[in-house]
Amino acid sequence: MKALVTKNPVLLAVCGKGGVGKTSISALVIKILAEKADRRILAIDADPSVGLATALGFKGERTVNDIRNDLINRIEKGESENRQALLNALDYEVFAALEERENVAFLAIGRPEKEGCYCKVNSMLRDIIESVARNFDYVIIDGEAGIEQVNRRVLSTVTHLLLVSDPSAKGLKVIETIGSVAGQAVHYEKAGLLLNRIRSDEEKNRLSLSPAIPLIGWIPEDDSIREADIVGQNIMEITHCPAMEAVKRAITGFIN
Repeated sequence: MKALVTKNPVLLAVCGKGGVGKTSISALVIKILAEKADRRILAIDADPSVGLATALGFKGERTVNDIRNDLINRIEKGESENRQALLNALDYEVFAALEERENVAFLAIGRPEKEGCYCKVNSMLRDIIESVARNFDYVIIDGEAGIEQVNRRVLSTVTHLLLVSDPSAKGLKVIETIGSVAGQAVHYEKAGLLLNRIRSDEEKNRLSLSPAIPLIGWIPEDDSIREADIVGQNIMEITHCPAMEAVKRAITGFIN
């Protein structure tokens, strides 16, 4: 894998309440960015359910937390290695866990199995992920409902925070909560709200939105995306749909 001349990729984390369509939107963003063959995109699935793998057509068999847990097992068995040797081994294993197809690479974080604080291990892995990220133009992170785990387990900073909500009061409340704590929990340059499954302009205008988070666009309820979600279809294979066009309009001004 060749390093890019530009060492400062766009690091975009997608967050919001569970079930609002974060994974589908993450996949659409990746598909849109990958349309230009000279761009290199790293897709990071930070949701333990590993749904982004299905949406993109990857397997997601070896996760970062598999690597983490293997290392912890070795430490608990008393196997001692110096820090540099551990870093070299972890670096190799993280690169080996990457799945690549054309100009898109995929990395799953997975679900941590080991309880307890292993701060040094987490820190080393985060440093390695950040090193890997510098080989790409765009890094898209499909996160859990909150934002803290992105900062703790994936990257110490993101450049763009994309908050996703459906029109439900619960979804918008989660966005408001994330927005209120994100400035302290995560270092980012730009944040934006993307509304999903909106039926009309009138419906969008009825919603009570926090003025603290700029609205960058809304996505119509799209049966083709809904069907892809139901059957577990690879979104990369969808050629055209209203949701894709809406996401393209929203991110063009947001990350460019």
